[in-house]
Amino acid sequence: MPAGNTARLYRIEALIRQHGHVSFKTLISDLEVSPATLKRDLEFLRSRMGAPIEYDTTLRAYRFGKAYDGQKRHELPGLWFDESELHALLTAQQVLAGLDTGGLLSRHLQPLLDRIQLLLASGQGAGAAGQVMQRVKIVSASRRPVPSQHFERVSSALFLRHRLHLRYLTRGRGEVSERDVSPQRLVHYRNTWYLDAWCHRASGLRRFALDAMQDAQVLDQACKEVSVRTVQARMDAGYGIYAGGESQWAVLRFNPQAAQWASCEEWHPLAERHWRDDGSYDMRLPFVDANELLMDVLRQGDQVQVLAPPELVQAARQRLQAAAALYAGAELAPTSQGD
Repeated sequence: MPAGNTARLYRIEALIRQHGHVSFKTLISDLEVSPATLKRDLEFLRSRMGAPIEYDTTLRAYRFGKAYDGQKRHELPGLWFDESELHALLTAQQVLAGLDTGGLLSRHLQPLLDRIQLLLASGQGAGAAGQVMQRVKIVSASRRPVPSQHFERVSSALFLRHRLHLRYLTRGRGEVSERDVSPQRLVHYRNTWYLDAWCHRASGLRRFALDAMQDAQVLDQACKEVSVRTVQARMDAGYGIYAGGESQWAVLRFNPQAAQWASCEEWHPLAERHWRDDGSYDMRLPFVDANELLMDVLRQGDQVQVLAPPELVQAARQRLQAAAALYAGAELAPTSQGD
């Protein structure tokens, strides 16, 4: 198989497999190749790789023929992944490999781990899975571990639809409280687990970090049901993990240097974006609580400016002034000069 064409050949098969049939025009547009190149690729797949691709005159599109059905499904040798597929496979492999091998869960999931390793090694020779895992590194920064008994009880209550009794530390206020909640959804965000639940004490939806739970007990009472759509509308509207309350809209302006990265990042699905004539980049996005948004903004240093709303501008100014005060009067250590 021509090395330079490999990814394109896999893409042709993936498009047909995904959509059932694809027109010549769509293939050219997606692959960004000339008609002559596409014709050569299709002929190579059929004559050299045995791909059962045929042209359907009724559909006016390419599809897999009868040889693709049943047990005679065609696969190109080797296996190629896109970014999300490779990340998902390697993440799953790391999670499964990290399980206690003597545990009930790991014994049941070992066949899945074996299957993932086969997928990673497919068509690439013995030991290929190990090579892939050595040559691709996934870093999980700032992970906050959850006691296993808490995670088991929370997930059990979630799936069995039972209430939970929690002893919970609210870190911002340094307060420990006890409350009964009806679990609605588990959320994994930035290497931290959260539980979206109906809090019976507050009579509303709340989000709880599992690592801040000091105790969790499954109750015999059935949980209060809240529709998934309601949970999503209430908990997913704002920026980051902070949820609940009315959304506001922040406006950020990235300077031309930072704009090169910010324009490629997804800060929020509803974010509105606009390039300015001077190369700077404006982003307008919703938030509920300013804390996480401010943390991400302040990481950008002097490369981003908060423009609105006024309360967020003031909060950013105060935090920057407080940070600068830590260094007021401090002498800077001389920097070492390289040879």
